[in-house]
Amino acid sequence: MEKFLFVSSKGVELDDSNLENVGLKAFNLMKIAQMGLPVPPAFVIGTRFCHSYFSNARKLSQAFNDLVHEHIITLQQTTGLVFGGTRNPLLVAVRSGAALSMPGMLSSILNIGICNETLGGLLRMTGNPRFVWDSYRRLIETYAEVVYDCSLDPFTSVLDAHLKDHGANIHDDLDVESLKSVVEDYLKIFAEQTNGIPFPQQPNSQLEDAIAAVFRSWENPKCIEYRRLNNIRGLLGTAVTVQTMVFGNMGPTSGSGVAFTRNPSTGENNLYAEFLFNAQGEDIVSGRRSPEGLQKLGKLLPEMETELRIVGKRLEREFRDMQDFEFTVQEGNLFILQSRNGKRTPWAALTIAVDMVNEGLLDIKTAFRRIKMYDLKKIERKRIITKSRSKNKSNDIETDQHLTRGIPASPGIAVGKIALDSQKAKDMALTGESIILIRNQISTNDISGMAVSEGTLTRTGGKTSHAALVSRQMNKVCIVGCQTLWIDIKARKCTIGKKVLYEGDHISLDGNTGSVYAGKVQFEIEKPEQLLLEVKKWNEQ
Repeated sequence: MEKFLFVSSKGVELDDSNLENVGLKAFNLMKIAQMGLPVPPAFVIGTRFCHSYFSNARKLSQAFNDLVHEHIITLQQTTGLVFGGTRNPLLVAVRSGAALSMPGMLSSILNIGICNETLGGLLRMTGNPRFVWDSYRRLIETYAEVVYDCSLDPFTSVLDAHLKDHGANIHDDLDVESLKSVVEDYLKIFAEQTNGIPFPQQPNSQLEDAIAAVFRSWENPKCIEYRRLNNIRGLLGTAVTVQTMVFGNMGPTSGSGVAFTRNPSTGENNLYAEFLFNAQGEDIVSGRRSPEGLQKLGKLLPEMETELRIVGKRLEREFRDMQDFEFTVQEGNLFILQSRNGKRTPWAALTIAVDMVNEGLLDIKTAFRRIKMYDLKKIERKRIITKSRSKNKSNDIETDQHLTRGIPASPGIAVGKIALDSQKAKDMALTGESIILIRNQISTNDISGMAVSEGTLTRTGGKTSHAALVSRQMNKVCIVGCQTLWIDIKARKCTIGKKVLYEGDHISLDGNTGSVYAGKVQFEIEKPEQLLLEVKKWNEQ
């Protein structure tokens, strides 16, 4: 049987490893660990095991499980923690990672190893009961969704009820006793959702089921659709990285974030990042919460912002491309969880290629290869004609049509009819209509609706969420975090600012500024003339 590979900042095993075998996430983690950056210890289960899983009627062999256990022992020796231990319990994340990046399409499960027996040890080890109960809550919810394909709605309803009872806005505001009550309710809901199967109290069972679930996610509908849309073929499946947990939900000096080393919308050479204090990574990338920029992190932990900027530059120099990296800050200590070439708009791709040649990071041959997938003559961006630039005074869109402003996540102008779910978007698109998909949050399950829409608008989420990443890759306009948006799905209408709009009404999105307008707006087209001149000079060299 093939072996797994081990990854640790104390030493990286690279024998017989390749991108197709270990997947992009683990392959890059190995490089990052070699650079001396802080990477939580992990072992990698290669893509061939995923292929074997499907060939073996979706079953894990005993020999496979024995190999997993052997590597858990190695993690224990590296960390000094014990998986399933009652004193110093080791918790792990089970993360997906194919050879090609597919943001948010594959499953991952965090906090594996928490159960009733390990709770006491985790409480004594951390002295942080709020963190312990919050992590247990997260595991039950995610495990139900990923392993058993349960709906999150009952869990969300229970959490909302607890928040309302305690006058709280988010789970961060709940005290320890409230979180314990939430966990008790979650355990009951879990059994109800799984037709009487209780939440597993054996960490080894949790781990085995989580690995199998991540393998299965290779054939979930959104992943299949993503591969179809991007013409991805011939891959064996996903690798699985079993990684020591680091925790962003341990209090005021902890948090999770996502950063791009350059602006993926415009290509501007400046760190483009979002961060949530006292949160785990899924809070950001899922789009369920609206994170903040680096301003608050820089104010409260200025040395961490400085360190992130240094890390970003080091990653760019190593990979010779704009990087999208996820990180966790645990009680003031930074950990890198992954880095990959960032998805970007065509305009940003051209900007980054030109800038990196000028900076000496890329040679011209490589830069040409980066941009050859784009028709340079068709690269453009749209800008709304505002009243100051319009000769027609009646075109006062700022006062007559402007509804609200959200967070611009993917640039451009999108004009179309409102659709309030992905199925409706697909139905309306069949008639040749231009569509704007409006949701409370856009998840990666909405990829088919996003594909047929000109743009998306959401109430929650951030500019580094998976949905925003996919929008930029598709060159679709996206505005997130629009807090004045309210959707009444039963009445098939929404309120934006003070205006009520119905499904089928026209709306316009300005992804450059985050502004939302009623009806159709006028716009002009800008071409990257200066950048194209730079590329023309390359041809002359």
